[in-house]
Amino acid sequence: MLRINQIKLNPGHSEKELKDEIVKTLRIDEKQLISYEIAKKSIDARKGQIKFCYAVNVKIQDEKNKIRKINNKNIMSINPVKYVPSITGNIKEELSPIVTGSGPAGLFCTYMLALYGYKPVLIERGEDVDTRTKTVEKFWKTGILKTSSNVQFGEGGAGTFSDGKLNTLVKDKFGRNRFVLETFVKFGAPEEILYINKPHIGTDILSKVVKNMRNEIIKLGGSVRFNTCLTDITISGDRLTEIEVNGSEKLPCSTLVLALGHSSRDTFNMLYQKGLAMESKSFAVGVRVQHPQEMINLSQYKIKNSPYLPAADYKVAANLDSGRGVYSFCMCPGGYVVNASSEPNMLAINGMSYSSRNGNNANSAIIVTVSPKDFNGEGPLSGVEYQRRLERMAYNIAGGNVPVQMLKDFKAGQQTVEFGDIEPAIKGKYQKADLRNILPDYISESIIQGMDIFAEKIQGFNRDDTILAGIESRTSSPVRILRDETYQSNVKGIYPCGEGAGYAGGITSAAMDGIKVFDGISAKIKPFS
Repeated sequence: MLRINQIKLNPGHSEKELKDEIVKTLRIDEKQLISYEIAKKSIDARKGQIKFCYAVNVKIQDEKNKIRKINNKNIMSINPVKYVPSITGNIKEELSPIVTGSGPAGLFCTYMLALYGYKPVLIERGEDVDTRTKTVEKFWKTGILKTSSNVQFGEGGAGTFSDGKLNTLVKDKFGRNRFVLETFVKFGAPEEILYINKPHIGTDILSKVVKNMRNEIIKLGGSVRFNTCLTDITISGDRLTEIEVNGSEKLPCSTLVLALGHSSRDTFNMLYQKGLAMESKSFAVGVRVQHPQEMINLSQYKIKNSPYLPAADYKVAANLDSGRGVYSFCMCPGGYVVNASSEPNMLAINGMSYSSRNGNNANSAIIVTVSPKDFNGEGPLSGVEYQRRLERMAYNIAGGNVPVQMLKDFKAGQQTVEFGDIEPAIKGKYQKADLRNILPDYISESIIQGMDIFAEKIQGFNRDDTILAGIESRTSSPVRILRDETYQSNVKGIYPCGEGAGYAGGITSAAMDGIKVFDGISAKIKPFS
């Protein structure tokens, strides 16, 4: 197979124009072209003229001779890696493996276990995605929080109410990344996620995908239990023998995948008390900023809108003289800020987009790195308590509503009286407040410096009426549950997995880690069938 890079075409081009460019670049007759597929599609707006930039995988007749004759650095032979699991386990187990948490890590691990005959049981403290969606919408409307099922907990995990980003920086020499994207397409995602540069599917499509995967798990012989929370574990020697769910029901268990979300604070505490090895880790804290989407489009594309172009995104970062990093995170073009709280009398926010990304505002977290030395506590759960302190203040300062403030007032340390040209786009009630009263000074000052630095790249980024909302505290897990080269914790039979356990960051990397843990289990245990 050949890979052609740097094919550039105008927006709105036809499929025939792409095919003609392939034939022209390879200097072949159209009859010699066997097949082609788009490997990558991105947008090049660097010179003020919009181009779609393609990398294309091509099969042609007499490929070996052709590649020898072509002197073009943008054409090369490739051998795509396809993920193929190696089932080498020889231990026969009588008990089904149990996976706790139905976010991308737990969902993909369960799917693989079911696909290869392990008859897994997936337990999830929250509700199925349809019921959960109604619960979350009720919370946004009334402020009545259901602590077991919310933006953080329930089918699909925290990613269900997000932008549904599927890009990752994880190096993938085993083909797991591609397998994850192909699986999403198999269960309802658009095929374009296989090749667009920054794939996303939005909360609306992701909800359908996770439900379809759940139904397939059941069809394959697995089972799924909602409203089922892991509350205790029993250890004999250094091995897991039993788990407890919902505070009373005992389930014999010798293989448990801990695909916890980063908000599973009660479970972290239980596991720590039971002696699982874990450590505190760095993460980041800050606010969400909202700008007009047209402003971001103009900066990135040099035009406000085009029927051929998606809502523009951005990624900004800076290292400050203080030694801290400040950067954008989970940027949501045409999206909404959402109340993502999961504990009583505490408030946390996130960003969300639908697949169309057609909202008026762009939003992104602007966050500052924090490390265990900032937490003012001891032990691996000190980062959890650091998050909780900030979230309590965020809740109290606006009576449980999302606290918001214009940038000029944030800089001055005063509450906003009247908004400028930007109106907040928020799921859930919001209230004007001074965010400086929530954040430590080192975070507030870092955000201010970062906003001014980022304006050098994106004009208007530090405009006075930029809307800030707080607090963005759930950027990644504050805890890492340690695991060995077999992916097991110090308690044998327990497999820490995914973002909550400290081994991923985002939907795709978490799903890939779920597959990685499946590989660890299947290297030890025989399938049931």
